[in-house]
Amino acid sequence: MDRNKMINKLRSDSKTYDFVIIGGGATGIGIALEASARGYSVALLEKSDFTKSTSSKATKLLHGGVRYLAQGDVGLVREAVVERGLMLKNAPHITKTQSFIIPTHGLYDEILYTVGLTFYDLLAGKLSLGRSKRISKSKTLKRISLINPDKISAGVVYYDGQFDDSRMAINVLQSAVELGALVANYCSVEDLTKDEKGKVTGVKVLDETDGSTFEIKGKQVVNATGVFADDVLRMDKPGADKTIAPSQGVHLMLDKSFLPGDDAITIPKTDDGRVLFLVPWHNRVIVGTTDTPLEKESLEPVALEEEIGFILSTASRYLTKQPKRSDVLSVFAGLRPLAAPKAKGNKTKEISRSHKIYTADSGLLTIVGGKWTTFRKMGEDLVDTAEKNQDWKHIATKTKHLKIHGYKENINHNDPLYFYGSDEEKVLKLSKENGWDKSLSDSMGVIQAQVVWAVRNEMALNIEDFLARRVRCQLLNAKESIEMAPEVAKIMAKELGKDDAWQAQQVKEYKEVTSNYIL
Repeated sequence: MDRNKMINKLRSDSKTYDFVIIGGGATGIGIALEASARGYSVALLEKSDFTKSTSSKATKLLHGGVRYLAQGDVGLVREAVVERGLMLKNAPHITKTQSFIIPTHGLYDEILYTVGLTFYDLLAGKLSLGRSKRISKSKTLKRISLINPDKISAGVVYYDGQFDDSRMAINVLQSAVELGALVANYCSVEDLTKDEKGKVTGVKVLDETDGSTFEIKGKQVVNATGVFADDVLRMDKPGADKTIAPSQGVHLMLDKSFLPGDDAITIPKTDDGRVLFLVPWHNRVIVGTTDTPLEKESLEPVALEEEIGFILSTASRYLTKQPKRSDVLSVFAGLRPLAAPKAKGNKTKEISRSHKIYTADSGLLTIVGGKWTTFRKMGEDLVDTAEKNQDWKHIATKTKHLKIHGYKENINHNDPLYFYGSDEEKVLKLSKENGWDKSLSDSMGVIQAQVVWAVRNEMALNIEDFLARRVRCQLLNAKESIEMAPEVAKIMAKELGKDDAWQAQQVKEYKEVTSNYIL
């Protein structure tokens, strides 16, 4: 993916694109893939970096949502478990099946979860990942050696999917670009253009890298900006109703020693009513998530003290090795773009995660809600809606079995470069040919060639793009990622033709933003 080439094409091209998509998170990326796979011309614009906001701060799970089953939302769970299965098949290099154990408290729990999770398996049909079953207390303690034996009577094993969200985004974008889409990060949509009848005909764009502006014409403009959807709706119609009820989810990253086995833990009932997960990821453990309603959305949300305390105290009740603040390698907060309920007083954990599509009088399409697991289906539904609204001939979806860029089977998860999939050989070739094989972090297995690769092929424009999203160092160990920053800045400066002042500014900005990830 070459940003300069694509930006120049977007600037100079007077063509009218079939789709102009605002937003480069999971939702926009899914639409770009779906539309380009059907043969439509696509332009996607993201105001910061792809997945900078919510879509890089997920729990890293591909799941149906066990708690939605408890709420009786069978349709949503069925859709999600099918999509989960498709993602595992289409991108095996960045997804995997993950076993979970629910610690139970007495016979009622054991029956309830065994029956409920068996139904959960059945909903996936042929795409089921494995059969749920009750296991004895001794087997549970063997598999999760650090679980507090006083807290459990037995365990129930079930299976869900796991993935790397930002890596999935980059690979999906690469797939869309290979199908003809034009995508650009650091391009903010400042306004919508309209014809004399008030119909949206395109967007006014500001290139954040150089301050220049240009316009792009589109037959169908799509607002896929997640928690920022209302900002675009107000461009279309000042004073438009609020469609988003943002909710903050916080996660803590711990050392693998807190959960030494391969199983994840699900704690289905916590004090705030949310499910708490402890999940192995990139040789660390993610613990989360909270559910805190927020008044105002933000690009870089910060974890609240009570959220951090809640996660640590809940995890401590279940683990014999109790995590303290000093054990937290990184804390990260993400916002869920939940579709605002019509009734007042709904708790955000009770707001459905199903997606909603709104057609404005101007023809603007807005999609809100949803989650990473269903990103492909959200794209399919949005493009179907656009075809109806535009009176275009319906083209069937082409993404159900579309292999995502980097597709590679039989992945060795102990290989630190495994998530590049079929691109790994090219990264290694780059490292050998040019002497970029020096380690930037032994604990996270990052080498210099990855920085060069990210600049040349993955549209990384600054050190945060690289350290936070092209590799996941900011989330895996925030302090260590700050130590890596000067060397990353040096390599990037050489690739991008930047000077020493740029390097110093980059390191300063990265330290500032990453300080929010350190307790």
